[in-house]
Amino acid sequence: MILKVEPIARALDDLKSEEPEPFVILTDPQGETFTQAKARELALKERIVIICGHYEGVDERVKTHLADQCLSIGDYVLTGGELPALVIADALIRLQSGVLGEEGAPGKDSFAEELLEYPHYTQPRMFREWEAPEILFSGHHARIQRWRRWHQLQKTRRLRPDLWRRFIPTAEDLKLLDMQEDEI
Repeated sequence: MILKVEPIARALDDLKSEEPEPFVILTDPQGETFTQAKARELALKERIVIICGHYEGVDERVKTHLADQCLSIGDYVLTGGELPALVIADALIRLQSGVLGEEGAPGKDSFAEELLEYPHYTQPRMFREWEAPEILFSGHHARIQRWRRWHQLQKTRRLRPDLWRRFIPTAEDLKLLDMQEDEI
């Protein structure tokens, strides 16, 4: 099944009659891969419409003439574009002011600077035989920050070489990379 161009065009004509004119996204496995950088860019748009294909997708004229951008959430195919639309919407919503509570919170997330986020721990300090790192309870904020940064660097280098290749470490990052965890 392929969605026809006419009903989509009519719906967009109605939506575009109001200001500001929306930016139109089509979820499509052939589209540009949706990333955190793309989310930051799109979060600045005042109004967005997301078109979701289903099964075989949409008439090609929707892609070429009606959509401003086609986005994919990964290299796989789903039965419809609804789940990718939810993923895109959630990523954009959490970047809006006030949504996360703390203004700078999105800047601390994984991918904010091509690095994965550091590990997080909660109370109790000891659960079964698993202990949270002692440094996190030290009250020494500078050492905690170094520990977190060291883990970001190590985790990204180990788990996501694609991100690591794009990351540009600072001089301090390079010093941290030469250290062992117990030296931090």
